Amino acid sequence: MLEHTNSKRLPIIGITHGDINGIGYEIILKTLSDSRILDFFIPIVYGQSKVFSYYKKNFKMEELSYTLIRDARQAQAGRINIINHTDEELKIEPGISTELAGRASFDALRIAVDDLYKKNIDALVTAPINKKNIQSEKFHFTSQKEYINSFCKDYEPLTLMVWNNLRVGSVTNHIAIKDIPGTITKELISNKLNVFHKTLQKDFGIAYPRIAVIGLNPHDGDGGLYGKEEIDIINPVVVEAREKDMLVFGPFSADGFFGSASWLKFDGVLCMYHDQAMTPFKVLAVDGGANFTAGLPIIRTAPDHGTGYDIANRFIANPDSFRHAIFLAIDVMKNREDYECNVLHNK
Repeated sequence: MLEHTNSKRLPIIGITHGDINGIGYEIILKTLSDSRILDFFIPIVYGQSKVFSYYKKNFKMEELSYTLIRDARQAQAGRINIINHTDEELKIEPGISTELAGRASFDALRIAVDDLYKKNIDALVTAPINKKNIQSEKFHFTSQKEYINSFCKDYEPLTLMVWNNLRVGSVTNHIAIKDIPGTITKELISNKLNVFHKTLQKDFGIAYPRIAVIGLNPHDGDGGLYGKEEIDIINPVVVEAREKDMLVFGPFSADGFFGSASWLKFDGVLCMYHDQAMTPFKVLAVDGGANFTAGLPIIRTAPDHGTGYDIANRFIANPDSFRHAIFLAIDVMKNREDYECNVLHNK
């Protein structure tokens, strides 16, 4: 792998450009425009150099240079490296969803994921895509996460939203509200809880993590008045986890838990469904959190926002979430290395 001038190897972070008509290139350019960031990692942008140059010119950032490479192993430290997914001219239409933009999103993602699993890069940070225009015979997933997970079928993935010490996961993810009660089982919650516990230890360096579990129904069902999932399904899993010496607590009522800032007492919070996790997270993560797919042998993170068509090409997009996603990927990589060293040392 590549060496930095101080002889310490820098992590190689792949970055996909996402939807070329959204804010992907803007947040990438703004993040990489601070040359000091290149002291922490070697970036490889999987995208299109001509699109990169188009936005660079529009945003009056012509001084920002890059190196065009054909192979991730050619990446240079201290430089922005770009791998073209195509040499064709791509029509750029900021703020508009197009079939071409969807195809470009997938082509860049496909090449980057291939490098990720071949270990040509250490981690992958994905810029936002449009989940509709990317659909094709080759991509029939609800998100980039599901596509990446499809290469790791023997693993139990868990989507985590991360902002400072707030880490929120969800038992179910992109499914209809009406399908949630029938999907939630003791086995599923237990599996997600085990992944959460392990990732807090391995990826975040917390030896004895405290995890809060949120109930499904309002007020935890009020003793079965509004539903019995807490009594029949969720609480037994919490009890079983405690019997395994895991510091798991709950179930808690979502409104009271987040409204009273009880999350500050825990290292992780496991919710039952997508909006139950995402709504309080996006309110609390005032300067932008990051999305991390836990439970996989690879490292993938992403910003916690979408394509931003409404503000595309206006130079007002906030890159904080994207920057957080990059540094989260680096932190997870280092924590995993430390964890493995400790495991080997204790054998």
